[in-house]
Amino acid sequence: MMKLSVVVPCYNEEAVIDQFDAKTRSVLDTLAIEYEICYVDDGSRDKTLTHLRALSEKYPDATRYVSFSRNFGKEAGMLAGLREATGDAVVIMDADLQHPPELIERMLGLYELGHDQIIARRTREGDKKVRSALSRLYYRAVNKWVDVELTDGVGDFRMLSRPAVDALLSLGEYNRFSKGLFSWIGFDTVTFDYQNAAREAGETKWKFGSLLNYGMDGLISFNNRPLRIAIWLGLTLVGLAAVYAVWIAVAAMTHGVDSPGYVTLVAIIVGMGGVQMVMLGLIGEYIGRIYYETKRRPHFLVKESHGFPGKPEGVERREVYRNGQPHKVV
Repeated sequence: MMKLSVVVPCYNEEAVIDQFDAKTRSVLDTLAIEYEICYVDDGSRDKTLTHLRALSEKYPDATRYVSFSRNFGKEAGMLAGLREATGDAVVIMDADLQHPPELIERMLGLYELGHDQIIARRTREGDKKVRSALSRLYYRAVNKWVDVELTDGVGDFRMLSRPAVDALLSLGEYNRFSKGLFSWIGFDTVTFDYQNAAREAGETKWKFGSLLNYGMDGLISFNNRPLRIAIWLGLTLVGLAAVYAVWIAVAAMTHGVDSPGYVTLVAIIVGMGGVQMVMLGLIGEYIGRIYYETKRRPHFLVKESHGFPGKPEGVERREVYRNGQPHKVV
């Protein structure tokens, strides 16, 4: 029988975690599969961990959890869940019920057809118009820069086959941008739309600053084109400076030396200084990422866990089920 793992990163989700668990199990119990729910507590400051302990005691054979020593971020939470999931296929979901559990059955049907990534893409119905417009503009712009394609509305809610999961786990980079990594590994991918769902309880963790930083990660993580821009911008400024110098020289020879020009001089100095600071910050961002990569620190530290068997030993020992028939992954 096929085994499905559901990976759920959690951060301060005490208000909704029990509701999520009950709704998800009610869906999974109707499917002819074996399943496990793997919760990852990302250093929550509320009673999320207490609820996870209770769920683990109530469903010991189908519930696992791991708790970080502090908040390491959702990327680390997803990585921890993928590392510990033992299923033939893995679903990544948020605990706030904005990812409807009812869609798991549809994902399984597409998985049985041979797809390795089954992506649920939410519509933007109900979102603020300004936010939707900015999001579309961002994706349209960033896709002209990055080496992979990022799709508007596509998040972490997806089902991954075992080969796709192991491909993700083989990428050992410290600075992880999962949206890009999902696209980078490729595999047979299918996408379907679902209606945007409101958060059932609690507050969103994504503020404007967090979204801005996340968008910057997406731009920088998968290309070095901004550094190439620095070269072209520098050459453009040099060219403009040369044209301006020629213009000043010609004007001085034809009309004599004119002392006014203080405002122009200050504007040029300030503008050039601003461009230099932006370029230095951009270069510093890339250097900072190299700095963190060379440290080789772990992505997270675990303070407590239950039911996890440890890091998977490899793909060879796993049997993946498709169309009801097991086959070895090599």
